[in-house]
Amino acid sequence: MIYKRNPDSKDQNKISSGIFQDWKENNGNFKSRFVMIFYRSSSFVYRHKILRYLLFWYLLLYKFIIGWVLNIGLNYRAIIGRGLKIQYGFGTVIDGNTIIGQNCNLRQLTNISSKIIDNGKCSAAPKIGDNVDIGVNVVIIGDIKIGNNVVIGAGAIITKDVEDNCVMVGNPAVVLKRKYVFPNR
Repeated sequence: MIYKRNPDSKDQNKISSGIFQDWKENNGNFKSRFVMIFYRSSSFVYRHKILRYLLFWYLLLYKFIIGWVLNIGLNYRAIIGRGLKIQYGFGTVIDGNTIIGQNCNLRQLTNISSKIIDNGKCSAAPKIGDNVDIGVNVVIIGDIKIGNNVVIGAGAIITKDVEDNCVMVGNPAVVLKRKYVFPNR
């Protein structure tokens, strides 16, 4: 599970980090391929202070094209593992402090973000494990952890931690079933 936020990590600072896996996962979907390449390059620019100042216009262009033209709120500060698949993406919002593991699947109208807590400040953003399949119109909000190999059904609202190998549905989300995973031999 990827639960660390370390912007100096060698893996996160390579421009090719995840581009080829994203390209493969989004096969046949030009829009998703475009979004992921644009995200990876913008994320690379943002994580290097000198590039951030030299290419600030690129980050503005990213915000304009991805946010306003394509209507996808994928923040370049978010840490996203390799192989993210965006099914459609329209109306999807991912907070800048969100951490998403490898080989995850997102559909349209998904909101993954912080929430305003009692003192008026924002909570920490969600941390999502590997191989998570997120359905249409899902809201994942607050300082929560979602385990590996989780399926989140359409319209679910997740406000509490989710264990590994679960299927979550409903508002508020509850465990529909647990998936059994055979141990490695």
